[in-house]
Amino acid sequence: MTNEGKHQVFLGLGSNLGDRRQLLLQAIRLIGERVGRVLRQSSFIETEPWGFQSDNRFLNAVILCMTDKTPREVLRLTQTIERDLGRTKKSTSPPSPRTPVPPCPPIYSDRPIDIDILLYDDLTVDEPDLKIPHPLMHERNFVMIPLEEIRKQNY
Repeated sequence: MTNEGKHQVFLGLGSNLGDRRQLLLQAIRLIGERVGRVLRQSSFIETEPWGFQSDNRFLNAVILCMTDKTPREVLRLTQTIERDLGRTKKSTSPPSPRTPVPPCPPIYSDRPIDIDILLYDDLTVDEPDLKIPHPLMHERNFVMIPLEEIRKQNY
């Protein structure tokens, strides 16, 4: 759905290294400055790592923002924010055989910040490095719980 040339984009955020709360707040601020106005923000929820083993629990949230950027621009901007907040390059190696994830996802590891495009209007994108809706979001409670929370909020 569009509104005055703007697009609704839902972004999933997660952090399990460093000051997780502060990193999520910094990411939300930078998204508001670079991607578009943040309209809604879920509560922060603490969760176990998904797809890999770690002693570090995640803090997760979902936000809704209005943007005039294309999906490709949103991807580029969110990846830049991840790097600015200390994220290193995402790997594309498969996880170990004992991790319960679908075949051939990116390898998952501890990270200061992760930003995923979950939904962009009603758009479907299926490109090697950009998939909308996010293909694994329905398997992840740390996405679906905060997403449902902000979908129920009034503007």
